[in-house]
Amino acid sequence: MDADWAVTIVTAGCCVAISPLYSRAVKTGLVTLFQALADPTRLRLLNLMAAGEVCVCYFVEIFDEPQPKISRHLAYLRRAGLVTARRDGKWMHYSMTMPSDPAVAEVLRKVLEVASNERGMQRDRMTLERVCCAAKLPASLQNAPKPELARARTS
Repeated sequence: MDADWAVTIVTAGCCVAISPLYSRAVKTGLVTLFQALADPTRLRLLNLMAAGEVCVCYFVEIFDEPQPKISRHLAYLRRAGLVTARRDGKWMHYSMTMPSDPAVAEVLRKVLEVASNERGMQRDRMTLERVCCAAKLPASLQNAPKPELARARTS
């Protein structure tokens, strides 16, 4: 049974009632955010997009994961309203979008701040910077557009 539903057993009779665990209004805010953040791959994606717009090919290279898996997680983040996509020819670029609800946006900012201090997340960020700034790119990124990282824009 889906985690979004609660089962109530009626003790006075033999019936089982199935009802929504929470309303749609609640689910569109914090619940949606926490569901999106609950997967390590999605959290890693958001960590990298916090620095700026990134082409999907860089995620594939850095995470060493198949492109369909990365795309599936990016689609989940898009449906949650946390990511926007932009097509440039054959390349898909993704960037993070802050939620419109200030409280939910604050939770996301804090989660990303805490996550950015974790060793694995720092390693991902350093790998992205190293790969995008390398004199010789890996074969899979030879013609790929370089990410527009916040650090690169300010220097």
